[in-house]
Amino acid sequence: MSKKTDSNSYTMIFAIGMVLVVGSLLAFLASSLKPNISENKRIEKQQNILYAMGVNENDESSAIFVSTSVAEQEFQKYIKKQLVIEGDNFSEDDKAYMIDVKKEKSKAKNGGTRKLPLFVGEKDGKTFYIAPIRGKGLWDAIWGYVAMDENMIVQGAYFDHKGETPGLGANIKYRFFMDDFKGEHLLDASGNFKGIRVAKGNNDPKNDEKTDYEVDAIAGATITGDGVSAMIKSDLKLYVDYFKTLKQ
Repeated sequence: MSKKTDSNSYTMIFAIGMVLVVGSLLAFLASSLKPNISENKRIEKQQNILYAMGVNENDESSAIFVSTSVAEQEFQKYIKKQLVIEGDNFSEDDKAYMIDVKKEKSKAKNGGTRKLPLFVGEKDGKTFYIAPIRGKGLWDAIWGYVAMDENMIVQGAYFDHKGETPGLGANIKYRFFMDDFKGEHLLDASGNFKGIRVAKGNNDPKNDEKTDYEVDAIAGATITGDGVSAMIKSDLKLYVDYFKTLKQ
């Protein structure tokens, strides 16, 4: 005679019980960790914004954020104003850095008005305008922050990704790529927006020419590079009208 534990009904009941126990445990952990996860995301955004405007702990080759222990303090020190641009209007909002750019882009695609965050920073007597951008790489989302001066000349940039190929597209977050954007012009001499193209076969591999609207591509990462070009063009173009107000 078989034991009760050998029956199909026992196995099914046991499996259902384990699923309920594990599911409840995971739900509890997710709920318990949510505040910490949200706080980490908040600090990371501050670090990204600061990095783009040159407030970081970089050495000769590595990209290093200010530490999490001082990020809040440094953010308050260097970011003097946070703006939210909606159409022709803009207002100050000290939580603008928490705006979800992904959701805002989706809203715009569905016919809504998109909120555009812009952060005004000051460092060594110079004013920086830092804008978030977001796009699509080869495998998943890519994003970044671009710091500009009042003429939309790039002063610094930070890029990151969710799942690009290590050693190829993932290299957009390394300094040898990000630093190439410094000094690049986004507008032509007439004030028309041109963007910056990550160009394969760029004739200026050292990026000495800053008015060609190109930087050198990463070998083997064409699609990721195209994604960077596209998000710069689509997202930063939306800020042109605001920068025109700075000239009035």
